[in-house]
Formats: sequence, structure tokens, C-alpha cells
Amino acid sequence: MKVTVVILNWNGKELLERFIPGIISKSGNGARIVVADNDSTDDSIPFIQQNFPSVNIIKLDKNLGYAGGYNKALMEMDSDIFVLLNSDVEVTENWITPVVDHMKQNNDVAICQPKLLWYHERDKFEYAGASGGFIDKLGYPFCRGRMFNTLEVDKGQYNNVQDIFWASGACMFIRSKVFKELGGFDDTFFAHMEEIDLCWRAQLKGHKVAVVPSSVVYHMGGATLNKINPRKTYLNFRNNLSMLYKNLPAGRLLPVIFSRLILDGIAGIKFIAEGDIKDCLAVIKAHFHFYGRIFSGRLKRTKGISALPDTVYRKCVLWEYFAKGSKKYSDLKMDDIK
Repeated sequence: MKVTVVILNWNGKELLERFIPGIISKSGNGARIVVADNDSTDDSIPFIQQNFPSVNIIKLDKNLGYAGGYNKALMEMDSDIFVLLNSDVEVTENWITPVVDHMKQNNDVAICQPKLLWYHERDKFEYAGASGGFIDKLGYPFCRGRMFNTLEVDKGQYNNVQDIFWASGACMFIRSKVFKELGGFDDTFFAHMEEIDLCWRAQLKGHKVAVVPSSVVYHMGGATLNKINPRKTYLNFRNNLSMLYKNLPAGRLLPVIFSRLILDGIAGIKFIAEGDIKDCLAVIKAHFHFYGRIFSGRLKRTKGISALPDTVYRKCVLWEYFAKGSKKYSDLKMDDIK
């Protein structure tokens, strides 16, 4: 089975210098390594060419973001499995084999992730994926090992292979055939939430998503949104609403969007109370742009939606976390996933 590791880069020379040697040495002889460059203005490309001639380079003519960059790079690439790997990820020995073996043995599994631990505190799960992602009935994401901003210490409590709702875009294994059949990521998202949308659409087509924790990587990404960058707040709120609009069954669409209008308003008030005026404005902007996308026809619903995937948590994780004090994945009654 042909495996291609694709690292999307934008002005990330320092990260490439730090992590590419390990990716090359620990990925086995059978995996091809590709850097897809989002029109970097630093010395990323010359650096790779001079120091890692075995690494293939795809040069994109402008910064297309995470979604557009991967779409452009992967759509014409030949492989059985794509591994989408962030440039700030440290891999470990034998990280590819367990995941690929699981996909070989389970033809209905189209997307997988390894266990993601935090690079800076290596005994903790990492925010953007931990040991597998889920969403609740209102579209709030959480993970085995991460509830909102609470990170658990990895004690092996989530080491079992399990079907999940979404796999982290920081390190995602996906069958190339499925990626192309789905049309790749929704590039109107630009960045943030596109991997959850992709996993949702894959499940609507009958595919499964899984986590294989015997494969371990360390992600440098922060444990919370960068508060000095309201752009991230805007993209997360806008894209979460867009994902819900696209993929919810018709009967749930209006109740969920109305609930989110109220809850996102409360989030905006909380930002003001914390002195984050720009983040509050980002939430308001996200809602206006979301509604504008609907009325303009730019945002289209996925066809053939009849029900929620079985991996959706049927309760409100926001209530469980803030009102009932469920700070860990293991505190939830996961039998509420159908």
C-alpha cells in the first residue's frame, strides 16, 4: 500500500529544520515525503532542496490556507493513503505502520489519526485531537483526553482503538480515493474545522473514522486559541456554523443554529468581560458572514442527509463541562453516543 506523507508549509523553515529529519528517519523506507509549500516568502524551499533532496516539493502559487493548499496538492497526487502532517509535529518510531495496518484490516475505515500528545508537556494530550475527536448535538468539538481547554495527563486510559467522529488535521491518515470522492476539504473554510467537516461528510457516505493510539506523535500547537489573534476566533466560529449548516439533518438545522446564536452571544459577552473586545467582534463578524454565505448561495448543504452519524454525542457537552463539572472524557456517559 503506497503511503505519502504530505507536510503543508508556509514560512516554516525553522519547523522544517527541527522536525523533517525525524520524519524522514522514522517513516520507513516505503513512505514518500512531500512538502506542499503555500507560497512561502522565507527560505523554506531552498533549505529543503539543499538539505533534504529526497523530499519532493510542490510549489503553490499563493497561500491557499490549510484546506485549499491540501486540495491543490493532493488532488493530482498518486497514492493509496495520504498522511496530512502539520509542520510542527514530532513523530516517533513506527508511527505509520499501526495506522496503515488498521486501515488495511478494516476496509470501511477511511480516515485515522494517531494519539496526539503535547510537545511542550509530553505527558499531556494535545488540544487539537488528543486520542480522537467527537462533537456533541450542538456541534461543540471535544476529544478523548481534552475537554474544552482542560488537557488530561496520558496514563494509557485511552489506548484502545476506537471509532471516533473526527480525526485531527494535525496528523490525519486518509484513503486517497475517499479524499478525492469527497472533493477534498471545503476550501471556503480556509483554515480551522475543515477536517471535522470532511470526517462528517465521509461518515454520511458510510465510511468510518478511527483512532489508533499505538501510533504516537507530539504536536507543538498551543493548548488554547492564541488570544492575540482574533482571526482564529472568527474562523472557528464561522466554520463551525458552516459545518452544521452543511451536514445537519433538516429537522435539526433551525433548532441547532438558533441555539448556537444564543450560546455564541453568551461567548461574546464573556469575551467582553475578559477584556477581549476584538474576540467579541470576531464572533459577531463570524455570524454575519455565515448568514451572508447562506443567502448568497456560497454555502451548500450536503446531499442525502437523513440522520446524525452514530458517533455524535447526543447530549450538550457545554452543559456537562460547565454546569455538571465533567472535566474529563471519562466523566461523560458515552453510551449517549448512539
